[in-house]
Amino acid sequence: MRWQGQQVGAVDEAALPGLDQVGAGVRTVTTPEFAGITFHEVVAKSALNHVPGPSSMPFDWTVNPYRGCSHACTYCFARGTHEYLDLDAGRDFDSQIVVKVNVADVLRRELGRSSWQREQVALGTNTDPYQRAEGRYRLMPAIIDALADSGTPFSILTKGTLLRRDLPQLARRRADVDISLAMSIAVYDDALQHALEPGTPSAQARLDTVRAATDLGFRVQVFLMPIVPHLSDSVEALDAALGRIKAAGASRVIYGAMHLRPGVKPWFFQWLQREHPELVPAYRGLYPGASVEAPKGYRTWLAQRVRPLVRAHGLNGYAEDDQPTRSRPRTPRAAPRIIETGPTAAPTLF
Repeated sequence: MRWQGQQVGAVDEAALPGLDQVGAGVRTVTTPEFAGITFHEVVAKSALNHVPGPSSMPFDWTVNPYRGCSHACTYCFARGTHEYLDLDAGRDFDSQIVVKVNVADVLRRELGRSSWQREQVALGTNTDPYQRAEGRYRLMPAIIDALADSGTPFSILTKGTLLRRDLPQLARRRADVDISLAMSIAVYDDALQHALEPGTPSAQARLDTVRAATDLGFRVQVFLMPIVPHLSDSVEALDAALGRIKAAGASRVIYGAMHLRPGVKPWFFQWLQREHPELVPAYRGLYPGASVEAPKGYRTWLAQRVRPLVRAHGLNGYAEDDQPTRSRPRTPRAAPRIIETGPTAAPTLF
């Protein structure tokens, strides 16, 4: 497997960003508090990841302190990245978590370079920085301080209620830099949420976190993504979700239909066959062959259904298809204050 790229002095061009060369190999850790999860502690050479030029994301830089995610969302777009380490995109992605234990020190060094232009940095665009591992490793407080001390604006996208631990720190550092917070809450039916996202906090716990952040003055956005065809796209489900989002004090909703990327699709279809076999033919029609997105017809139908509900609830929302990209003019503050859905079926945006 490609862990040879983690050995002292070794370089693996195919390895995950920031893990191509390290100085102390890999240490594997298991602990009773995290039953079923193995942590692979690595010493990373880099922390800032440059988003490839062709990307449609509205930011150029990301930081990912973890690879793999115990949230275990069946639709997570990042699952395929685990295959770069010869780990599978299914169970391994949920339970084999790569931890960049020195990420904050490396980030501080990179931000201190004279060439750094203090561009927007996005956290949570691949795997969640506030997944359960963060409770053990506490990497985010030092990352937050490194970014704020350097004058670098940043955004955080998460499904993790552990964000509440750092809200006082984030509120203080907001005086130094622009900080955008985003909470991903895709499913509001508890049974469906537990089936699709077995490692995530409940929707209500995440809404309570949105409220806690808004009470501190943050304009939090909620990503209602992915909307899951035939499971969470009814008028009743969408109306109820938007009502709860509004009650939590969110400033904006961004919504979009589920994406199924190549590394994700087999895992999701296994789940669908097990939990909802009656929907398998419909999904084969929506996501045939190598297709990633639901067809434009479905996405148009969904937008026509969601937009009136967004207006009715007084939320300033827009569809993922309408999101700004780096190919469009950017505001002087690098990105709109958008709350994103981190690890969901589609990439996030800040």
